[in-house]
Amino acid sequence: MNSLTTLIKRLEAATSRLEDMVPSLGDGSNALNGLPPAQPQGLAFNDDHARGASPSPQRQVESLSPAIEDFDAMINTEVKTYVNMSEEIGGLVAEQSAAVLRAFAAQRKFLIITIKAKKPDVQSTVYMEILKELQMTMGAVNDIREANRVSPLFTHLTTVSEGIAVLGWITIDPKPVDYVTDMLSGAQFYGNRIINLNKEKDRKQVEWVNSFYNIFKSLSSYVKQHYSRGITWNAQGLEPQKALQEVQSGPSSSKTPPPSSASAPPPPPPLPTFDNAPPPPPMPPNGSATKSGTGEMGAVFDQISRGSSVTSHLKKVDPSAMTHKNPSLRAQNNSAPSGPVRSASQTSSSSSKSHLPGKKPKPESLRTKKPPRKELDGNKWLIENFDNHTGILEISAQISHSILVSRCTKTTIRVTGKANAISIDNCTSLSLVIDSLVSSVDVIKCLKFEMQVLGTLPTIMLDQVDSAQIYLGRESLGTEVFTSKCSAMNLNVPGIREEDDYAERALPEQIKSVIRNGLVVSEIVEHAG
Repeated sequence: MNSLTTLIKRLEAATSRLEDMVPSLGDGSNALNGLPPAQPQGLAFNDDHARGASPSPQRQVESLSPAIEDFDAMINTEVKTYVNMSEEIGGLVAEQSAAVLRAFAAQRKFLIITIKAKKPDVQSTVYMEILKELQMTMGAVNDIREANRVSPLFTHLTTVSEGIAVLGWITIDPKPVDYVTDMLSGAQFYGNRIINLNKEKDRKQVEWVNSFYNIFKSLSSYVKQHYSRGITWNAQGLEPQKALQEVQSGPSSSKTPPPSSASAPPPPPPLPTFDNAPPPPPMPPNGSATKSGTGEMGAVFDQISRGSSVTSHLKKVDPSAMTHKNPSLRAQNNSAPSGPVRSASQTSSSSSKSHLPGKKPKPESLRTKKPPRKELDGNKWLIENFDNHTGILEISAQISHSILVSRCTKTTIRVTGKANAISIDNCTSLSLVIDSLVSSVDVIKCLKFEMQVLGTLPTIMLDQVDSAQIYLGRESLGTEVFTSKCSAMNLNVPGIREEDDYAERALPEQIKSVIRNGLVVSEIVEHAG
């Protein structure tokens, strides 16, 4: 009887010891899409200890870099909140938020590679291969916007599409935090429209916009703390190609190099053996305890690993309701009357109230080249992605047509007939010749822009334009020109007589403001001599 009691006590002691060791094991269930498993809190051991054999060489305990830990925390808070808000709205907004989440996961892998590897040549193929996944995920966010221009949520999609370029901060030196701030301004240009339209009607829309803004604010603080002078690489690290392979090979790639063996704690003593007693049951492979923070991150990245199934709950659109497959639906849209023409005073008022974007162009290394596009979609002409085009792009416009020109370089466009309005953005060395317009020409974020007006044009609006030459005819001398954040702007007007040459008139860039009788008075600064 005494021997049985003694044996029970020894079993209880062994069980208690095993229970103390189990929490020290990390949980590998979260090793998904580059996410590290929970860090062990106790000592690492192997099966040799459980069998009572002499301890094998101890395993090194790896820990995440503080920069990666903080990036995980941002994904688990601000990004996750935005994704949850998007799922409440549903539809295309939820689908696009899943693409945003995948883009942040791709950037996380890029940051892990910079910790492991030496800096590659930015013109090398290996550097482009490292950026490839991030480029594809960012492009997917924009593709959702481009494929759904007729959607009632198009402004939502555009807000996110303009803002996702913020992930290009990794290519900016030496102050990437300024780039992040500029990207927020670009997203606010569209996001503030949603807020103004819904602040009295639908607070959920307002909260969704603010949740997206919070990502920029958190990312700005993160970049300022860890990468204030730009991305840093490991000068003593692996070759970039090898580091990329390690990150892509498995969950262990997400960890930083292990600490030196000198700082590792000693292994625990072997478990006690029992006379004629059965061995203890095997340990569960993944342990039983996780850190709450890593567990939440595992739930976030679990959605990413589901791939296309993450959108399986979304409602499918019947082909009969798709405008791009049914010309009759497009004809119905074309028959709708165009909006009222803005007067000069209305244009000036809206210009003064809108918060215009101040974002920089997306870095060329992250921009995916798309094929040139010239087509009439309903009553809108879409001219995009022409680069160094030879010859003249001719557009035969009607009074109900609007013309959208985007991302064209060294291209000449000739618009014949009287159109409604023209909008131009993100173009370089673009030349435009028009007959007449009903409304206005809006030019945003363009470099080296030239335009000639042969007929009449009520309004020209220029925002963030650098170096522009505008030629007005005698019929368009009444044109009103509004400028904001512009430089090197010149108007060329005809002389008093027919035989006189055009006279070049510079638009003011420098304004002096003073306080007079309690009022702010602004005057144009003129330089003599």
